[in-house]
Amino acid sequence: MKYLLDFDWVIDYLKGKSHVIARLSNMVEDGLAMNPITYGEVYEGIYFGRDRAHYMQLFNNFLDGVRLLDLNTAIMQEFACLRGNLRSQGMLIGDFDLLIAATALHHNLILLTNNRTHFQRIPGLTLITTS
Repeated sequence: MKYLLDFDWVIDYLKGKSHVIARLSNMVEDGLAMNPITYGEVYEGIYFGRDRAHYMQLFNNFLDGVRLLDLNTAIMQEFACLRGNLRSQGMLIGDFDLLIAATALHHNLILLTNNRTHFQRIPGLTLITTS
């Protein structure tokens, strides 16, 4: 497993953005993962969006190639340290993003996200964007 998915990559995939589909297809052999936060964000978008049945089927098919990771005490400790450090620097970001970052750091994964503004504040976190 090499990559952790953020919400925006999954949504772009589900919307059929060919450049994201191609990149993820090339990465799937190295291993794609998702944490419960991203799963919940995507599911909320599907549940309250248009054409729920269609996107739920696409999402379930997409998940066939993705390992779902659990949050655990080690990830929560990483989260707490990240949050405290960012708070002390006046650079705090949202808890969901911090939990995603803590998951990536704990599992030594590259985060696939377009949210550079928040995630570049996390020391040691490697990012890949779709652009």
